[in-house]
Amino acid sequence: MIARLTGTLVELTGSSVLVAPPGGLTYEVLLPAYLLRDLAPRLGQEVALTTVQTLEPVGGGASFRPRLIGFETDAERRFYELFTTVKGVGGKRALKAMAIPAAAIARAIEEDDAAALRALPEIGKRLAETVIAELSGKVSEFVHADAGGASVAEPKLAAPADESASQAVEALVRLGQTRAEAERAVERALASLGEEPSPDQILAAAFASAR
Repeated sequence: MIARLTGTLVELTGSSVLVAPPGGLTYEVLLPAYLLRDLAPRLGQEVALTTVQTLEPVGGGASFRPRLIGFETDAERRFYELFTTVKGVGGKRALKAMAIPAAAIARAIEEDDAAALRALPEIGKRLAETVIAELSGKVSEFVHADAGGASVAEPKLAAPADESASQAVEALVRLGQTRAEAERAVERALASLGEEPSPDQILAAAFASAR
């Protein structure tokens, strides 16, 4: 099984990347949504991924296709493997739902914050409650898994005046984004939407623009 992969990031698609290690081979690697976004500026550079190999059923389960899934850290990989044990959270759904790092999702689970989980792609009200019920008490190790380095403070942007936009910003902050990141995402979303969008519409557009 391929456990780690280091090579040149040669292409990004909607859900995966192509990584070419020395020697002539090129691997397609499925990634969580947040990591696809974060790796976009590194096209042509060397990347290192922790990976897990799975078998994807095709033809109604008559055969299986090997898939390589990549993560930034071992902790992210372990969280994914735990996340997919929840009934209703398959591999593809988990990768789409991970629009933010595992630590932020784990924090929402530990705090019983179903509203924050519902804001994630592919996670509805009932599934958010199921995730909390099945994983509560099991994800504490992931909450601070991304800590370890001081971050540079970002300048605070002017908060959107519209109440719906403000609610969307607060939801994104609860999901682990800095306020500056949340406000930028909401500003991009507002630019793409019509008049008087709802908080849910703004959140959806903010996630879409980030992927």
